[in-house]
Amino acid sequence: MKPAADAITCLKLCLVSMIWGGTFVAGRFLSDEMPPLLSASLRFVMASLALLGFLLLSRIPLVRLSTRQFLQLLLLGFFGIFLYNLCFFYGLREIGASRAALIVALNPAVMALVARVFLRDTLSIGQLSGIALCLAGAGMVILGHAAPALAGNAGSGWGDALILGCVASWVIYSVCARELSATIGPLQTVTLSILLGTAMLCAATLALGQMQLASLARVSGPGWLSLLYLGVVGSALAYIWYYDGIARIGVTRAGSFIALNPLTAVLSGALLLGETLTWRSCAGGGLIIAGILLCNAGTRLRLAWRARLQASPGSR
Repeated sequence: MKPAADAITCLKLCLVSMIWGGTFVAGRFLSDEMPPLLSASLRFVMASLALLGFLLLSRIPLVRLSTRQFLQLLLLGFFGIFLYNLCFFYGLREIGASRAALIVALNPAVMALVARVFLRDTLSIGQLSGIALCLAGAGMVILGHAAPALAGNAGSGWGDALILGCVASWVIYSVCARELSATIGPLQTVTLSILLGTAMLCAATLALGQMQLASLARVSGPGWLSLLYLGVVGSALAYIWYYDGIARIGVTRAGSFIALNPLTAVLSGALLLGETLTWRSCAGGGLIIAGILLCNAGTRLRLAWRARLQASPGSR
């Protein structure tokens, strides 16, 4: 990639993490207003409508899929939309949000390991060091923000297992998306996987009796705005940019930006909910940013050095 295009991709991934950090704030408005599966279903119904509306206005038809591509999209919809949300919402019933965020912060390291084993991605010393810094920074942000809550909330093994299911679901979603994003494009991949995952969520919501009109009638104005943010911005737009980032710079580098999520969640809480911002949160944020820069800048320098060696007369 050209440096300018690479920088734009990294900027979009930073914005994705900021958007996803804001979803924690939006989710708090909804937590007491409707059942978890209903809010997840409505979120992705809105995302589906936004994506289909964009395709219609842009006059972009849905692609014709091969059987293999359809099965891949079913896999993405199941793991990335359906199973992830089931694990997330029901896991938070068992353990606190801070403990869950600490577990989800494992995503960059797990994604790098899976990419190395299954996709044969090469991990440089810079990337490994950057991932380690991201994990250390994410831990410092969460521990500094809610150390008393973590100390007094050991949670349950079942809750920890469910949130680990979130990590596994997202890793499968990200790794399996790379091939489809390269063949049918990020927009089509996101739209079709979200449509399939939304159908699964709605079916489960109906089956468990959580699709109730009475619950919808109790939703406040801020609740509907939160759903709109979660669906249109936090799902439709953010997923497209995330998929595009994977297609352009790979799973490991794109995954490193997820480490920003705890930091942006804490900053959003401080700005919008009046929560306390500690020095540990700021220091952890610095480590996260340094880790992301190291993970991405190290890769660019290594590729540039390799290209220079190949272009030099002595290498021929």
